[in-house]
Amino acid sequence: MDFVGIMKGKAVSKQKKLVLPEGTEPRTVRAARIIIDERLAASVTLLGEIADIEKTAKKEGINLDNINIVCPHANDRFGAYANEYYELRKHKGMTEEQAKIDMADPLRWGAMMVRMGEADVMVAGAENTTGDVLRAGLAIIGTVPGLKTASSCFVMAGMDSQWGADGALIFSDCAVIPDPTPEQLADISESAAQSCREFLEVEPVAALLSFSTKGSAKHDDVSKVQSALEILKGRNPGFVFDGELQADAALVPSVTDKKAPGSPVRGKVNTLIFPDLGAGNIGYKLVQRLGNAEAFGPFLQGFAKPISDLSRGASVDDIVTTCAVTLSRVK
Repeated sequence: MDFVGIMKGKAVSKQKKLVLPEGTEPRTVRAARIIIDERLAASVTLLGEIADIEKTAKKEGINLDNINIVCPHANDRFGAYANEYYELRKHKGMTEEQAKIDMADPLRWGAMMVRMGEADVMVAGAENTTGDVLRAGLAIIGTVPGLKTASSCFVMAGMDSQWGADGALIFSDCAVIPDPTPEQLADISESAAQSCREFLEVEPVAALLSFSTKGSAKHDDVSKVQSALEILKGRNPGFVFDGELQADAALVPSVTDKKAPGSPVRGKVNTLIFPDLGAGNIGYKLVQRLGNAEAFGPFLQGFAKPISDLSRGASVDDIVTTCAVTLSRVK
């Protein structure tokens, strides 16, 4: 599966608008140039002090032609953005003065561009922490209607074709929520199912994982997964799922027959929902390193509009790929 190639092809075909809040960061400026040159986006906007962005570009030998540059506090949309932010957050105690201070921050400005439809996608995290990116996204863009939880997923690809969708699976959540509640676990499952549709282009079949299968063990961690399953059943979310299942019971039909006979996910699982961040993070890294799988992500999910977080150690290629993947998700 040429995951990157497929996502880039989708991005080229969709021609959406991208904002990169970390406009003075050298890797980000280099990535912006590549994104424009490869036509992965209809437009790219870098945020920051204009002179600083130009200085970075000159030092890196990057041509800024056809790349938009916006300084939030000096932009003619500043008043409208600050007012929108105030109206959005005043029930949380936001004042008009604080709204102006906050909207001078490029992360919040980028999120507001997405909220207001002046950008379709925001990608950040080369300089900012995951927490900073999440807070800006949650405060301004919010989550998908009906869900309260933002989470993440990895696309695990390059495995034997018997697994998942021709050797590719969604692993979730592996990067955001350390110890999800049953409600959050149900939200994660719904978001991961949508990620499966977008990334693997197949209908999701999800297994809610545990160290127990169908009550074989008793523990609060098992009860949490069982409760999440019941919440999902009540929501009738429109995809096939089952739990709680041990990994072998989820993935190996002969084991499913023994441990969970009659399971609707038998032999069809393409989306794995981990009970907590420890299991998810360990799981994806074991598969990546011992199974020689490719791990793409983490990609944020559950937001009302697409945004993505970067590792602060991301390479230029990593940034380009993450932008392409995020642009591909725009409806």
